[in-house]
Amino acid sequence: MIKYSGVIITYNEERYIETCIESIINVVDEIIIVDSYSTDNTKSICEKYNVTFIEQEFLGYIEQKNFALSKAKYDYIVSLDGDESLSKALQKSILELKKDWQYDGYYCNRLNNFCGQWIKHSDWYPNKKLRVFDRRKAEWKGINPHDKIKLTEEATKAGKLEGDILHLTYQSYSEFNLKMEKFSSISADSYYKLGKKAPLFKIFWNPFWAFFKAYFLRLGFLDGFNGFVISYQTGHLTFLKYSKLRELYKMNS
Repeated sequence: MIKYSGVIITYNEERYIETCIESIINVVDEIIIVDSYSTDNTKSICEKYNVTFIEQEFLGYIEQKNFALSKAKYDYIVSLDGDESLSKALQKSILELKKDWQYDGYYCNRLNNFCGQWIKHSDWYPNKKLRVFDRRKAEWKGINPHDKIKLTEEATKAGKLEGDILHLTYQSYSEFNLKMEKFSSISADSYYKLGKKAPLFKIFWNPFWAFFKAYFLRLGFLDGFNGFVISYQTGHLTFLKYSKLRELYKMNS
């Protein structure tokens, strides 16, 4: 029977980290928490449990998660963020895998809670994530801050698990706005380092398309006012990202 390492990265997650740990503690065989020197009660909450708590200066989302992977004892990984937890159905699915592991990674749906509402449409659901995997055939990739697990070329096709990752995301509109500003700056910087460009047509077209896709094609309107807010901010984030990227080129020309 295989053994799991639960791997979590945190920074100021005192609101949610206990729920996260409680959802995984009876599923995995060890818990590794890599914290970016939280200034709230995250550390003291984590230390109430039998976890390995490591403090590491933040390296970037992708880099921090790969660092956390390197600290795990076991190769079979269940990866969560500090504001995520496993639903009861997903806990059961992961436990059943211990006796019947077939693929090199498994996708789960992520269900996001926004301002007290579980969002069932737009780009936010099913929001498929590969979070259960064999680290020997996977690593964190992507463009910061949008990290994702990528299986290596020799890996087999990934499977799918029943149940949801429950993501307790932004609980106020102000919090959402602040995070969009932060994420757009990180994205613009990452794009600049990769040599990506910001022509005017992307600044005008891409935000419109991002909103249209989320609100109409992916049925964000069915989530009411919050569905509109999420879809609008999806477009706004795209606008900010390319505008800031354009600004970076002007500043460094």
